Amino acid sequence: MDYITNTLSNLLHQTAFFSLTFGNVAMIAVACVFLYLAIRHEFEPLLLVPIAFGMLLVNIYPDIMAPFNEGGSGGGLLYYFYVLDEWAILPSLIFMGVGAMTDFGPLIANPKSFLLGAAAQFGIFAAYFGAIGMGFNDKAAAAISIIGGADGPTSIFLAGKLGQTALLGPIAVAAYSYMSLVPIIQPPIMKLFTTEKERKIKMEQLRPVSKLEKVLFPIVVTIVVCLLLPTTAPLVGMLMLGNLFRESGVVRQLQETASNALMYIVVIILGTSVGATTSAEAFLNLDTIKIVVLGLIAFAFGTAAGVLFGKLMCVVTGGKVNPLIGSAGVSAVPMAARVSQKVGAQADPTNFLLMHAMGPNVAGVIGTAVAAGTFMAVFGVF
Repeated sequence: MDYITNTLSNLLHQTAFFSLTFGNVAMIAVACVFLYLAIRHEFEPLLLVPIAFGMLLVNIYPDIMAPFNEGGSGGGLLYYFYVLDEWAILPSLIFMGVGAMTDFGPLIANPKSFLLGAAAQFGIFAAYFGAIGMGFNDKAAAAISIIGGADGPTSIFLAGKLGQTALLGPIAVAAYSYMSLVPIIQPPIMKLFTTEKERKIKMEQLRPVSKLEKVLFPIVVTIVVCLLLPTTAPLVGMLMLGNLFRESGVVRQLQETASNALMYIVVIILGTSVGATTSAEAFLNLDTIKIVVLGLIAFAFGTAAGVLFGKLMCVVTGGKVNPLIGSAGVSAVPMAARVSQKVGAQADPTNFLLMHAMGPNVAGVIGTAVAAGTFMAVFGVF
């Protein structure tokens, strides 16, 4: 009888119920909310589903993120995934997939889009000084500030490079959350800073871009940017390599693999490992709240700066630029461009801004990578 009692007692105490804290329950609830938003409302489900599920797993079974033993063995499953984040491997591969999926033609056809992409990076530097003011050290502030570019992979990349792994979870979750909430956060800001007349502006059709231009663009950008800021090579280099796969037309299998199978494998690994950094002990603290607030402020500032610079270009060009495309200067490709299209279409259903907005959108991806490389150069990190 004692044997049966002891066996049942051992089995009972092996369940997770006895180790759950209030914080774990709260984080499980947050994970369920994220899953609801991803599945019911389709807010970036490719990102939110794995992130939320990783969050769910680590708060039920913390050992799934247990680090290596001294002998280099015994780590939890998702810790092996997480190491690839720390080593900046997964963010770089994500950039290669983005490059393989994205048409850079709108940016090439309208080089002025670079200015809109640069203006939207204002949020990054606003967040940097805001984080310093909230008591974060300079490297932590730099890692947090990249959230303003709405670029999850770059946020993870820079946090790892600057040695801010303790903040990587909150930074990554905030960045990806704001990326997924672009359709909710951006429209009110866009409408606040534009008039209905401005939102109705129709832009001229972009000029055709030759294949030669599309092939030369990733090569030239890689040479110029990486010579000026070698620290951007892992991100900008992979982004341009993926785009060269796409535009060269001679490595179709590589382009298809980078933009499909490899991309989705990397998203699964990166998403679940990022979600698994959000244990209650690591996530439920004052620093996390500060990071979430700073991220929102940075994202709002970046969106507003892009729209305001778009208004300036509208004035300079005599009303030929719709200011709404400036909001796409954040790095959430292609969702931010779709939001520009949606808000413009609400003002005038015949207005088509998507391709015009893709220019600043692509420029924003490059701009955020350059901002990260600039911080790395400033702090002497390679």
